[in-house]
Amino acid sequence: MPSVFVALMLSACAPSIPVQNTQFVPVTATQQRVRIVSQVDVRLTSGYSRQVRGGSLWRPVGQVPQGLVLQPVGSVFTIEGRQVHEAYLVVKEDALVGFYLPGESHFSPLASPQSITTERSND
Repeated sequence: MPSVFVALMLSACAPSIPVQNTQFVPVTATQQRVRIVSQVDVRLTSGYSRQVRGGSLWRPVGQVPQGLVLQPVGSVFTIEGRQVHEAYLVVKEDALVGFYLPGESHFSPLASPQSITTERSND
């Protein structure tokens, strides 16, 4: 029981993830898929970490001023701060610059963009 209390207290102290208003523009329906070539380890400003799995499939669903928005195929991706948020990747050139939060229509930037390698997939 004490460990449950400690876990609840720690989660109550977690900072919120930073968010910015953004303008999401959906792309027309496409069968295109993008495969993440190698794993990307992301450290969030909230103190939590996430992994974007190498080999995972994503589909372009829109554009925000910060970059291309990729939704996971066949799974749900989340990021965590004070709350857990469903998140899509936002990629610009060869960098993961942050996350689009579809439930809130916000952009959550990374403190520093991280290199990400993608390739088109026919899966």
